[in-house]
Amino acid sequence: MSKHRIFTTLFSKVYPLYVQKAERKGRTKEEVDQIICWLTGYTKEGLEKQMEQQTDFETFFVQAPVIHPNVSLIKGVVCGVRVEAVEDPLMQKIRYLDKLIDDLAKGKAIDRILR
Repeated sequence: MSKHRIFTTLFSKVYPLYVQKAERKGRTKEEVDQIICWLTGYTKEGLEKQMEQQTDFETFFVQAPVIHPNVSLIKGVVCGVRVEAVEDPLMQKIRYLDKLIDDLAKGKAIDRILR
């Protein structure tokens, strides 16, 4: 069975889309970075290094220092799929990130997003 296309997509290609989505709604790149670092355990420098290395999503999450222990509290729908119901662990992490960025763009307070 072949890998889903998003797994081999470069994180550095999707990251600017996350930032654009947030900025269109009056949020900042720093808030996007804060969310990504909270979820993955990367430092700001570690996040920048991953982008410089042209890491794909699979490698990005495999090399993540630590996935936040509260990810199980992330609930909701992204692209018509409930994030808590996604069976593939890697896809679920990607959907968690999508959901957090969606919440940011919808105007939720950062302290509510980062449970």
